[in-house]
Amino acid sequence: MPQLPPARVGDPVAAIDTPALVLDLDAFGRNLERMANSTPGIRLRPHGKAHKCPDIALMQITAGAVGVCCQKTDEAAAFVDGGVADILVTNEVVSPAKIARLADLAHRATIGVLVDDAANVLALSDAATRAGVTLDAYVEIDVGAHRCGVLPGAPAVELARLVAVAEGLRFRGLHAYHGGAQHLRDPEARAAAIAEAGVLARDTREMIDDAGIHCAIVTGGGTGTWRHERDSGIWNELQPGSYVFMDADYQRNTLTPDEMRFEQSLFVLAGVMSALHGGHAVVDAGLKAFAFDSGLPLVHNRGGTHYAKASDEHGVLELTADAAPLARNDRVWLVPGHCDPTVNLYDWIVGFRAGRVECLWSVAARGALG
Repeated sequence: MPQLPPARVGDPVAAIDTPALVLDLDAFGRNLERMANSTPGIRLRPHGKAHKCPDIALMQITAGAVGVCCQKTDEAAAFVDGGVADILVTNEVVSPAKIARLADLAHRATIGVLVDDAANVLALSDAATRAGVTLDAYVEIDVGAHRCGVLPGAPAVELARLVAVAEGLRFRGLHAYHGGAQHLRDPEARAAAIAEAGVLARDTREMIDDAGIHCAIVTGGGTGTWRHERDSGIWNELQPGSYVFMDADYQRNTLTPDEMRFEQSLFVLAGVMSALHGGHAVVDAGLKAFAFDSGLPLVHNRGGTHYAKASDEHGVLELTADAAPLARNDRVWLVPGHCDPTVNLYDWIVGFRAGRVECLWSVAARGALG
């Protein structure tokens, strides 16, 4: 069943029902502003898979973004329904039903999609033609993530040729995203990975241009590497997503002194269920309240306390001897290990400022797997 709203606008933070996904609106706003102000002359297309929330997407667009990215057709539908008019699905869409949905969405918004296979180009072209729409198509190249993507160079040029003449499709450029580089801990390793990716993207773009096909956009980049793509002279559109929230995994990246630091704005607010023993307490946020792929959550701003283990509905906190004690019904602020899949577990984001709830935003694309 859908989750009941955990709070009402105007409630004190102490009245939020737990566990709840809560957002520090001041920190969130500063993150929005920092990214918007740091990408002059570069198209910013934030990744909506991080927040799955049309309200946030529209705020990013108001701050200067050209649109948003998402990963799934159903995600795109949720953003279109929420008023977002320019969406790039940074994924290959191959099933006939999903392709038909994508074409239908193009009646209401500008819709882009990735391709790395000739048969998929033809299927997208056929669906777009039958629907009487045009889909933007980007050739995805593998620049190091070894996930999807055609090989850079000649194979990408041949695919671009096919897109350029396909009815119902408009060739927009290259998708060159190195996902694995985002969480390389060493800053020099991140810079080197993007430098290598940049060579592949630049050479491929030049080959496409030399073939008489205008490669208008090279899009990619993420929260861990965006400044390298920005400064490369190769990418002209950036796709960071997690920067609005941040998480424990991104906190593990070492930053150079001149790198932009984004604030932790997203938390899971948990309530203490039991505190019968001095050395530990149990909160109501366990395995079903977080994504654990990037490790355990961190306890925010509470020295001597750490999240030790989890079961389905329980999280066990361990306290050192000098830690402030916890009592039943106390609140604990927890930083998710990985923000994107944690957000996907909640129906609501509770925005607060100055100790009070200011807004409730629907996670409209929650569970959008199709």
